[in-house]
Amino acid sequence: MPARLKTILSPKTLTITALIAAAGTLVACETNDTLGRSQFLLVDNADLEPSALQGWQELMRTSKVSTDAALNRRVKTVGAKIVAAAGYNPNQWEYVLFQDDQPNAFVIPGNKVGVNTGLFKVVKNDDQLAAVLGHETAHVLGKHAAERYSQQVGTQIALQTAAGATSGRTQQVIANYGGMGAQLGLLLPYSRKHELEADRIGVDIMVKAGYKASESIALWRNMQALNQGKPPEFLSTHPSDNTRIAQLETYIQSKGYK
Repeated sequence: MPARLKTILSPKTLTITALIAAAGTLVACETNDTLGRSQFLLVDNADLEPSALQGWQELMRTSKVSTDAALNRRVKTVGAKIVAAAGYNPNQWEYVLFQDDQPNAFVIPGNKVGVNTGLFKVVKNDDQLAAVLGHETAHVLGKHAAERYSQQVGTQIALQTAAGATSGRTQQVIANYGGMGAQLGLLLPYSRKHELEADRIGVDIMVKAGYKASESIALWRNMQALNQGKPPEFLSTHPSDNTRIAQLETYIQSKGYK
């Protein structure tokens, strides 16, 4: 997701949420059947929509929207099949093709999906496009945006509590390195977990929509060939291409997909 579209709730909302969580008055764990695990959730996707949609409107105002009729038609046609297979109403989703050379796509709360024209450097057919859009739809099914936000708030509370309960050099260490330690130890690795979950769930969705699962592997091989100079995986919010390819191969074989 572009940096300008990172979800930012108002300080008032953040404070209220933090106080509720700190007081222990909110039961924040629930089971997500799609993921097959429990999630720490202080908010739901719907709670993030107002701020996310503000970011979307700003992006629409400041970015160039592609008028390529053929690409727009492909994105919307494949997108409709994907979200229908995921159990959503396609009429409640919006797809916008941005004139941007970076090979990227993203989804924000409120069912807004952005696709860059640069994505078609690596997307060679509609099956590969379905892999991308299935992945983005999987983030919504997985409530990943809500979970990501909840983790950030929870980490901030923990760091503030730790800093307030210490003094001297220890407090200074927390102030200087606490945020980085939390980022490397929790937030970034968990983001990679979200990405790998979305890869697997996205494959399930694309198969249900009638697309070929193995093309998701071909997509990431195309991406791997394009990418140069990526940071080490432990410093990245995304898994390495090798990791994604290996896990997709294992998952597709285990499911008997073609």
